[in-house]
Amino acid sequence: MSYSGAHILYVEDDINLSFVTKDNLEKHGFKVTHCPDGAAGVECFEKGTFDLCLLDVMMPKLDGFALAEVIRKQNQDVPIIFLTAKSMKEDRLTGLRTGADDYLTKPFSIEELILKIEIFLRRSKYSELSEEDPKEFDLGAFHFDYQTYTLSSKNEKQKLTQKEAQLLHFFCTHPNKVLKRDEILIKIWGDDDYFLGRSLDVFISRLRKYLKPESSISIDNVHGVGFVFKV
Repeated sequence: MSYSGAHILYVEDDINLSFVTKDNLEKHGFKVTHCPDGAAGVECFEKGTFDLCLLDVMMPKLDGFALAEVIRKQNQDVPIIFLTAKSMKEDRLTGLRTGADDYLTKPFSIEELILKIEIFLRRSKYSELSEEDPKEFDLGAFHFDYQTYTLSSKNEKQKLTQKEAQLLHFFCTHPNKVLKRDEILIKIWGDDDYFLGRSLDVFISRLRKYLKPESSISIDNVHGVGFVFKV
Protein backbone atom coordinates (compact mmCIF):
# COMPACT_ATOMS: atom_id res chain seq x y z
CA MET A 1 0.00 0.00 0.00
CA SER A 2 1.38 3.44 -0.93
CA TYR A 3 1.22 6.50 1.28
CA SER A 4 2.85 8.76 -1.25
CA GLY A 5 1.94 12.39 -0.71
CA ALA A 6 1.17 12.07 3.00
CA HIS A 7 2.13 15.30 4.76
CA ILE A 8 4.47 14.92 7.75
CA LEU A 9 5.29 17.59 10.32
CA TYR A 10 8.92 16.91 11.28
CA VAL A 11 10.26 18.88 14.26
CA GLU A 12 13.98 18.36 14.96
CA ASP A 13 16.74 20.78 16.01
CA ASP A 14 19.68 18.65 14.81
CA ILE A 15 20.49 20.21 11.42
CA ASN A 16 22.43 17.25 10.00
CA LEU A 17 19.97 14.59 11.15
CA SER A 18 16.95 16.56 9.98
CA PHE A 19 18.48 17.10 6.52
CA VAL A 20 19.21 13.38 6.02
CA THR A 21 15.85 12.24 7.44
CA LYS A 22 13.79 14.76 5.48
CA ASP A 23 15.64 13.90 2.28
CA ASN A 24 15.03 10.16 2.72
CA LEU A 25 11.35 10.62 3.59
CA GLU A 26 10.83 12.78 0.51
CA LYS A 27 12.56 10.16 -1.65
CA HIS A 28 9.91 7.70 -0.38
CA GLY A 29 7.16 10.02 -1.57
CA PHE A 30 6.23 11.84 1.64
CA LYS A 31 5.70 15.59 1.80
CA VAL A 32 7.73 16.88 4.75
CA THR A 33 7.54 20.21 6.55
CA HIS A 34 10.55 20.60 8.84
CA CYS A 35 10.70 22.89 11.87
CA PRO A 36 13.91 23.53 13.87
CA ASP A 37 12.29 23.87 17.31
CA GLY A 38 9.08 23.28 19.25
CA ALA A 39 7.80 26.84 18.98
CA ALA A 40 8.11 26.76 15.19
CA GLY A 41 6.39 23.37 15.29
CA VAL A 42 3.36 24.88 17.01
CA GLU A 43 3.17 27.66 14.43
CA CYS A 44 3.40 25.22 11.51
CA PHE A 45 0.82 22.86 12.98
CA GLU A 46 -1.68 25.67 13.50
CA LYS A 47 -1.28 26.82 9.91
CA GLY A 48 -1.14 23.49 8.08
CA THR A 49 -2.85 20.13 7.76
CA PHE A 50 -0.75 17.09 8.55
CA ASP A 51 -1.22 13.32 8.32
CA LEU A 52 1.44 12.53 10.94
CA CYS A 53 3.76 14.35 13.36
CA LEU A 54 7.36 13.30 13.92
CA LEU A 55 8.74 15.05 17.01
CA ASP A 56 12.15 15.17 18.62
CA VAL A 57 11.97 15.27 22.43
CA MET A 58 14.90 17.49 23.46
CA MET A 59 14.49 20.82 21.63
CA PRO A 60 14.94 24.52 22.39
CA LYS A 61 12.04 26.87 23.14
CA LEU A 62 9.51 24.02 23.52
CA ASP A 63 10.32 20.34 24.00
CA GLY A 64 8.58 17.49 22.21
CA PHE A 65 6.38 16.55 25.16
CA ALA A 66 5.01 20.10 25.45
CA LEU A 67 4.54 20.31 21.68
CA ALA A 68 2.60 17.02 21.69
CA GLU A 69 0.29 18.38 24.38
CA VAL A 70 -0.44 21.44 22.23
CA ILE A 71 -1.10 19.24 19.20
CA ARG A 72 -3.41 16.94 21.17
CA LYS A 73 -5.50 19.88 22.40
CA GLN A 74 -6.19 20.76 18.77
CA ASN A 75 -6.28 17.32 17.19
CA GLN A 76 -6.94 14.04 18.99
CA ASP A 77 -6.45 11.86 15.92
CA VAL A 78 -3.24 12.76 14.10
CA PRO A 79 -0.54 10.12 14.78
CA ILE A 80 2.47 11.33 16.79
CA ILE A 81 5.81 9.53 16.84
CA PHE A 82 8.59 10.69 19.17
CA LEU A 83 12.26 10.59 18.21
CA THR A 84 14.34 10.48 21.36
CA ALA A 85 17.94 9.98 22.39
CA LYS A 86 16.71 9.03 25.84
CA SER A 87 16.49 5.35 26.63
CA MET A 88 14.93 5.64 30.09
CA LYS A 89 11.64 3.78 30.40
CA GLU A 90 10.09 6.72 32.26
CA ASP A 91 10.83 9.10 29.39
CA ARG A 92 9.27 6.76 26.85
CA LEU A 93 6.19 6.35 29.01
CA THR A 94 5.95 10.12 29.47
CA GLY A 95 5.82 10.50 25.71
CA LEU A 96 3.07 7.93 25.36
CA ARG A 97 1.08 9.50 28.18
CA THR A 98 1.11 12.88 26.45
CA GLY A 99 -0.86 11.31 23.60
CA ALA A 100 1.92 10.03 21.35
CA ASP A 101 1.30 6.80 19.47
CA ASP A 102 4.86 5.49 19.53
CA TYR A 103 8.54 6.39 19.85
CA LEU A 104 11.81 5.63 18.12
CA THR A 105 15.15 5.79 19.93
CA LYS A 106 18.12 7.44 18.21
CA PRO A 107 20.08 6.33 16.33
CA PHE A 108 17.39 4.76 14.15
CA SER A 109 17.31 3.35 10.65
CA ILE A 110 15.31 5.08 7.94
CA GLU A 111 13.72 1.72 7.11
CA GLU A 112 12.37 1.34 10.66
CA LEU A 113 11.13 4.92 10.70
CA ILE A 114 9.28 4.48 7.40
CA LEU A 115 7.76 1.22 8.64
CA LYS A 116 6.39 2.99 11.72
CA ILE A 117 5.08 5.89 9.66
CA GLU A 118 3.26 3.53 7.30
CA ILE A 119 1.77 1.61 10.20
CA PHE A 120 0.24 4.76 11.66
CA LEU A 121 -0.93 6.09 8.31
CA ARG A 122 -2.78 2.85 7.71
CA ARG A 123 -6.46 3.47 8.23
CA SER A 124 -7.91 1.77 11.26
CA LYS A 125 -10.88 -0.48 10.65
CA TYR A 126 -12.56 1.49 13.40
CA SER A 127 -12.92 4.43 11.03
CA GLU A 128 -15.41 2.29 9.13
CA LEU A 129 -17.91 1.27 11.82
CA SER A 130 -21.33 0.57 10.36
CA GLU A 131 -24.55 2.21 11.49
CA GLU A 132 -25.50 -1.02 13.27
CA ASP A 133 -22.38 -1.12 15.44
CA PRO A 134 -23.13 -0.01 19.03
CA LYS A 135 -21.48 3.28 19.93
CA GLU A 136 -22.69 3.87 23.50
CA PHE A 137 -22.18 1.64 26.52
CA ASP A 138 -23.07 1.70 30.21
CA LEU A 139 -20.16 0.42 32.28
CA GLY A 140 -21.33 0.41 35.87
CA ALA A 141 -21.26 4.03 36.98
CA PHE A 142 -19.64 5.07 33.69
CA HIS A 143 -21.15 5.90 30.32
CA PHE A 144 -18.92 5.51 27.26
CA ASP A 145 -19.84 7.41 24.11
CA TYR A 146 -17.60 6.28 21.27
CA GLN A 147 -18.84 8.96 18.89
CA THR A 148 -17.57 11.76 21.14
CA TYR A 149 -14.65 9.82 22.69
CA THR A 150 -15.96 10.50 26.20
CA LEU A 151 -16.08 8.35 29.31
CA SER A 152 -18.31 10.02 31.86
CA SER A 153 -19.65 9.40 35.34
CA LYS A 154 -21.76 11.44 37.72
CA ASN A 155 -18.74 13.34 38.97
CA GLU A 156 -16.48 13.75 35.95
CA LYS A 157 -16.03 13.46 32.20
CA GLN A 158 -12.86 12.05 30.64
CA LYS A 159 -12.02 12.93 27.04
CA LEU A 160 -10.28 9.93 25.45
CA THR A 161 -7.76 9.93 22.64
CA GLN A 162 -8.74 8.15 19.43
CA LYS A 163 -6.69 5.06 20.27
CA GLU A 164 -8.05 4.93 23.83
CA ALA A 165 -11.61 5.14 22.50
CA GLN A 166 -10.99 2.51 19.83
CA LEU A 167 -9.44 0.13 22.34
CA LEU A 168 -12.24 0.59 24.87
CA HIS A 169 -14.86 0.14 22.14
CA PHE A 170 -13.21 -3.12 21.08
CA PHE A 171 -13.30 -4.34 24.67
CA CYS A 172 -16.92 -3.25 25.12
CA THR A 173 -18.01 -5.19 22.04
CA HIS A 174 -16.17 -8.31 23.27
CA PRO A 175 -16.93 -8.45 27.02
CA ASN A 176 -15.80 -11.39 29.17
CA LYS A 177 -13.88 -12.88 26.25
CA VAL A 178 -10.16 -13.60 26.01
CA LEU A 179 -8.71 -11.29 23.37
CA LYS A 180 -5.26 -12.13 22.06
CA ARG A 181 -2.63 -9.39 22.00
CA ASP A 182 -2.00 -9.81 18.27
CA GLU A 183 -5.74 -9.71 17.59
CA ILE A 184 -6.03 -6.37 19.39
CA LEU A 185 -2.95 -4.91 17.72
CA ILE A 186 -4.07 -5.83 14.21
CA LYS A 187 -7.61 -4.58 14.80
CA ILE A 188 -6.64 -1.24 16.34
CA TRP A 189 -3.15 -0.47 15.02
CA GLY A 190 -3.23 -2.46 11.80
CA ASP A 191 -0.11 -4.49 12.59
CA ASP A 192 1.36 -6.87 15.16
CA ASP A 193 4.67 -5.22 15.95
CA TYR A 194 6.89 -5.45 19.06
CA PHE A 195 6.99 -1.70 19.57
CA LEU A 196 3.23 -1.41 19.10
CA GLY A 197 2.86 -4.09 21.77
CA ARG A 198 4.68 -1.79 24.18
CA SER A 199 2.28 1.00 23.25
CA LEU A 200 -0.69 -1.30 23.83
CA ASP A 201 0.45 -1.88 27.41
CA VAL A 202 0.49 1.87 28.02
CA PHE A 203 -3.02 2.30 26.63
CA ILE A 204 -4.27 -0.61 28.76
CA SER A 205 -2.79 1.09 31.85
CA ARG A 206 -4.58 4.33 30.96
CA LEU A 207 -7.96 2.61 30.60
CA ARG A 208 -7.47 0.80 33.90
CA LYS A 209 -6.78 4.12 35.60
CA TYR A 210 -9.90 5.72 34.12
CA LEU A 211 -12.11 2.76 35.11
CA LYS A 212 -10.56 2.15 38.54
CA PRO A 213 -13.46 3.79 40.50
CA GLU A 214 -15.85 1.16 39.10
CA SER A 215 -15.11 -2.14 40.89
CA SER A 216 -17.39 -4.18 38.61
CA ILE A 217 -15.19 -3.42 35.57
CA SER A 218 -11.67 -4.73 35.05
CA ILE A 219 -9.16 -5.45 32.31
CA ASP A 220 -7.37 -8.62 33.37
CA ASN A 221 -4.16 -10.07 31.98
CA VAL A 222 -4.24 -13.59 30.59
CA HIS A 223 -0.57 -14.54 30.88
CA GLY A 224 1.04 -15.20 27.53
CA VAL A 225 -2.22 -14.69 25.64
CA GLY A 226 -3.87 -11.29 26.05
CA PHE A 227 -6.62 -9.64 28.05
CA VAL A 228 -10.19 -10.09 29.29
CA PHE A 229 -12.54 -7.14 29.70
CA LYS A 230 -14.64 -8.27 32.66
CA VAL A 231 -18.04 -6.65 33.06
